[in-house]
Amino acid sequence: MVSSKATTVAEYLKELPEDRRKALNAVRKVIRENLPKGFEEGMTFGMITYYIPLKDFPETYNGQPLGTAALASQKNYMAVYLNNIYSEPATTKWFMERYKATGKRMDIGKSCVRFRKLEDLPLELIGEAVAMTSKEELIKLYEDARKSSRRKK
Repeated sequence: MVSSKATTVAEYLKELPEDRRKALNAVRKVIRENLPKGFEEGMTFGMITYYIPLKDFPETYNGQPLGTAALASQKNYMAVYLNNIYSEPATTKWFMERYKATGKRMDIGKSCVRFRKLEDLPLELIGEAVAMTSKEELIKLYEDARKSSRRKK
Protein backbone atom coordinates (compact mmCIF):
# COMPACT_ATOMS: atom_id res chain seq x y z
CA MET A 1 0.00 0.00 0.00
CA VAL A 2 1.53 3.29 -1.03
CA SER A 3 -1.35 5.60 -0.23
CA SER A 4 -4.54 4.74 1.55
CA LYS A 5 -8.05 6.08 1.07
CA ALA A 6 -8.83 5.28 4.73
CA THR A 7 -10.41 8.16 6.61
CA THR A 8 -9.64 6.86 10.11
CA VAL A 9 -6.62 5.33 11.78
CA ALA A 10 -8.65 2.20 12.56
CA GLU A 11 -9.56 1.79 8.85
CA TYR A 12 -5.94 2.29 7.84
CA LEU A 13 -4.66 -0.33 10.27
CA LYS A 14 -7.39 -2.78 9.27
CA GLU A 15 -6.16 -2.63 5.64
CA LEU A 16 -2.67 -3.82 6.60
CA PRO A 17 -1.33 -7.36 6.77
CA GLU A 18 -1.11 -8.51 10.39
CA ASP A 19 2.70 -8.25 10.68
CA ARG A 20 2.68 -4.64 9.48
CA ARG A 21 -0.33 -3.78 11.63
CA LYS A 22 1.53 -5.09 14.71
CA ALA A 23 4.69 -3.17 13.82
CA LEU A 24 2.90 0.12 13.14
CA ASN A 25 0.82 -0.27 16.29
CA ALA A 26 4.03 -0.65 18.32
CA VAL A 27 5.53 2.50 16.80
CA ARG A 28 2.17 4.27 17.16
CA LYS A 29 2.13 3.43 20.87
CA VAL A 30 5.60 4.97 21.34
CA ILE A 31 4.62 8.10 19.42
CA ARG A 32 1.39 8.55 21.37
CA GLU A 33 3.18 8.07 24.71
CA ASN A 34 5.76 10.75 23.82
CA LEU A 35 3.66 13.20 21.82
CA PRO A 36 3.67 16.66 23.42
CA LYS A 37 0.37 18.37 24.28
CA GLY A 38 -1.43 20.15 21.47
CA PHE A 39 -1.02 17.46 18.80
CA GLU A 40 -3.71 15.12 17.48
CA GLU A 41 -3.66 11.81 15.64
CA GLY A 42 -5.55 11.45 12.37
CA MET A 43 -5.26 10.68 8.69
CA THR A 44 -3.63 13.05 6.20
CA PHE A 45 -1.87 12.34 2.92
CA GLY A 46 -3.00 8.70 3.10
CA MET A 47 -1.12 7.89 6.31
CA ILE A 48 -1.40 8.12 10.09
CA THR A 49 -0.32 11.61 11.04
CA TYR A 50 0.35 13.53 14.25
CA TYR A 51 -0.37 17.20 13.78
CA ILE A 52 -1.45 20.54 15.18
CA PRO A 53 -5.17 20.88 14.38
CA LEU A 54 -6.14 23.64 11.96
CA LYS A 55 -8.32 25.23 14.65
CA ASP A 56 -5.09 25.90 16.59
CA PHE A 57 -2.86 26.83 13.65
CA PRO A 58 -4.65 27.44 10.34
CA GLU A 59 -1.88 29.42 8.59
CA THR A 60 -0.30 26.56 6.64
CA TYR A 61 0.75 27.02 3.03
CA ASN A 62 -1.34 24.08 1.80
CA GLY A 63 -4.36 24.25 4.11
CA GLN A 64 -3.37 20.96 5.78
CA PRO A 65 -2.61 20.59 9.49
CA LEU A 66 1.02 21.15 10.47
CA GLY A 67 2.46 17.69 11.09
CA THR A 68 5.21 16.61 13.43
CA ALA A 69 5.25 12.85 12.72
CA ALA A 70 3.56 10.22 10.55
CA LEU A 71 3.44 6.48 10.00
CA ALA A 72 3.00 4.70 6.70
CA SER A 73 3.13 1.28 5.16
CA GLN A 74 4.79 1.56 1.77
CA LYS A 75 5.21 -1.13 -0.86
CA ASN A 76 8.62 -2.42 0.27
CA TYR A 77 8.94 -0.99 3.78
CA MET A 78 7.25 0.86 6.60
CA ALA A 79 8.21 4.41 7.50
CA VAL A 80 8.08 6.82 10.37
CA TYR A 81 8.29 10.48 9.37
CA LEU A 82 9.84 12.81 11.94
CA ASN A 83 9.61 16.34 10.61
CA ASN A 84 11.36 17.93 13.57
CA ILE A 85 14.64 16.05 13.11
CA TYR A 86 15.10 17.58 9.66
CA SER A 87 14.38 21.16 10.70
CA GLU A 88 17.77 21.99 12.16
CA PRO A 89 21.22 20.58 11.30
CA ALA A 90 22.09 20.07 14.99
CA THR A 91 18.95 18.00 15.56
CA THR A 92 19.62 15.95 12.43
CA LYS A 93 23.18 15.28 13.60
CA TRP A 94 21.95 14.32 17.09
CA PHE A 95 19.45 11.86 15.66
CA MET A 96 21.89 10.26 13.21
CA GLU A 97 24.58 9.82 15.86
CA ARG A 98 22.11 8.36 18.36
CA TYR A 99 20.68 6.03 15.73
CA LYS A 100 24.12 4.73 14.70
CA ALA A 101 25.00 4.16 18.36
CA THR A 102 22.06 1.75 18.71
CA GLY A 103 23.69 -0.63 16.24
CA LYS A 104 20.38 -1.08 14.45
CA ARG A 105 20.09 -1.06 10.67
CA MET A 106 19.71 2.56 9.60
CA ASP A 107 17.75 3.41 6.45
CA ILE A 108 16.97 7.10 6.47
CA GLY A 109 15.55 9.16 3.63
CA LYS A 110 15.08 12.88 3.27
CA SER A 111 12.16 12.96 5.69
CA CYS A 112 11.64 9.42 6.86
CA VAL A 113 13.13 6.49 8.71
CA ARG A 114 12.41 3.33 6.74
CA PHE A 115 12.21 -0.09 8.35
CA ARG A 116 11.25 -3.56 7.20
CA LYS A 117 10.99 -5.11 10.66
CA LEU A 118 10.15 -3.54 13.99
CA GLU A 119 13.46 -4.82 15.36
CA ASP A 120 15.26 -2.48 12.92
CA LEU A 121 13.80 0.59 14.62
CA PRO A 122 15.19 2.04 17.88
CA LEU A 123 11.83 2.74 19.51
CA GLU A 124 13.28 4.62 22.48
CA LEU A 125 15.03 7.05 20.13
CA ILE A 126 11.84 7.53 18.11
CA GLY A 127 10.06 8.44 21.35
CA GLU A 128 12.80 10.91 22.30
CA ALA A 129 12.64 12.56 18.88
CA VAL A 130 8.85 12.91 19.04
CA ALA A 131 8.99 14.36 22.57
CA MET A 132 11.64 16.98 21.85
CA THR A 133 9.52 19.47 19.88
CA SER A 134 6.52 21.18 21.44
CA LYS A 135 3.60 22.58 19.50
CA GLU A 136 4.98 26.12 19.95
CA GLU A 137 8.46 25.10 18.81
CA LEU A 138 7.10 23.38 15.70
CA ILE A 139 5.09 26.48 14.78
CA LYS A 140 8.21 28.64 15.16
CA LEU A 141 10.30 26.24 13.04
CA TYR A 142 7.58 26.28 10.38
CA GLU A 143 7.24 30.08 10.38
CA ASP A 144 11.02 30.57 10.23
CA ALA A 145 11.28 28.12 7.31
CA ARG A 146 8.46 29.86 5.45
CA LYS A 147 10.14 33.26 5.91
CA SER A 148 13.45 31.99 4.56
CA SER A 149 11.82 30.25 1.59
CA ARG A 150 9.86 33.25 0.33
CA ARG A 151 11.25 35.04 -2.66
CA LYS A 152 12.64 38.45 -1.97
CA LYS A 153 11.02 41.30 -3.88
